[in-house]
Parts: sequence; C-alpha cells; structure tokens
Amino acid sequence: MAVKHAIRFSHVGLFVTDIEKMVDFYTRVMGFIVTDRGPRPGGEIVFMTLDSEEHHRLVVASGRPDELDFNVINQISFRVDDLATLREVHEAVALEPDVNMLGAVTHGNAVSTYFLDPDGNRVEILCGTPWYVPQPQRIAVDLKLPDDELWASIEHMLKDLPGFRSHAQWQAEIEHRLQTR
Repeated sequence: MAVKHAIRFSHVGLFVTDIEKMVDFYTRVMGFIVTDRGPRPGGEIVFMTLDSEEHHRLVVASGRPDELDFNVINQISFRVDDLATLREVHEAVALEPDVNMLGAVTHGNAVSTYFLDPDGNRVEILCGTPWYVPQPQRIAVDLKLPDDELWASIEHMLKDLPGFRSHAQWQAEIEHRLQTR
C-alpha cells in the first residue's frame, strides 16, 4: 500500500574518491555552499546545500574505491528556471578539465545538458518545457539556438509523437491519480 502523506525529496549522498575535488566542483561551479563537514568512520563527510530550506541537498563522503566495475548512480538531476541559466551552467561546466560533457537533449518535458562530474557521476541540469510526451525520449538539441528557435524546434519534434500534450494537462492527470490512490 502506498504512503498517502506528502513525501518530498530532501538530499542525496555520494561516496567519492576525491572529496576535495568534488567539494571544489560543487561549490565553485554548481553554486553549493558547505554547511558542515567533519570526520566519519573511515574518512570525511561534507554537507552542501543550494537553499536554506534544507541543511544539505548533497552529501559527499570519502571512501569510494578508485576502481569500480559499475557506477550505481544513474544520474543526479538539478532543475533551473530558464534556458539562460541552463546555458550558463552548461558553459561553466564545459570549461572544467575534470568534467566530461555528454551533450544537450530534450526529453519533451525538459531541456537538459548532461555531463560526468569529477568523480564520474552522470549529472543532468534541466529546464522544464510546457509539454509532455511519454518517456523515455532523448532528442539532441542545440543550446546555441536563440530561445524562440529552440522552443519552436522542440515543439516541432514533439507535436506528432503519441501522447503529446501540455505539461498542465499531464500535471492535472498526475494530481488526480495522487488524490485517488
């Protein structure tokens, strides 16, 4: 039986190989601030946030082995308010020598840029769109296009896909499902 309370995402914690490199990247490039740090069994832990609502949104802890066969982190996603901010983050991250850029795409419900952070975790920076299409969708986009051209090109790519509708319609459907669960 599903929990019927309001549950909201709070934070994510990652084991990392180079804690100083990760703290530097997430504070200097991504805009986090360190709220606390200290020792933990076997290493160190650092708490970081982007807002005063939560003491920490991201925790990094030393102790990740250098060589792993598989990274269990699928991705860490951060939302921005507009395309200008998405481009700003994309450009700043692309200048980082320890970051591997993966490209910009639309999923229909978002425009995103993806990269691997200094520890090899896949990170998504996303800006919402006014549309919804069933997932998964992954269509390459050119963030260099002016806003109006980018939005028009995305709508053109999506409008004939099965299930295309406004984000507001999708949101109302999800709200109804949540209320009737």
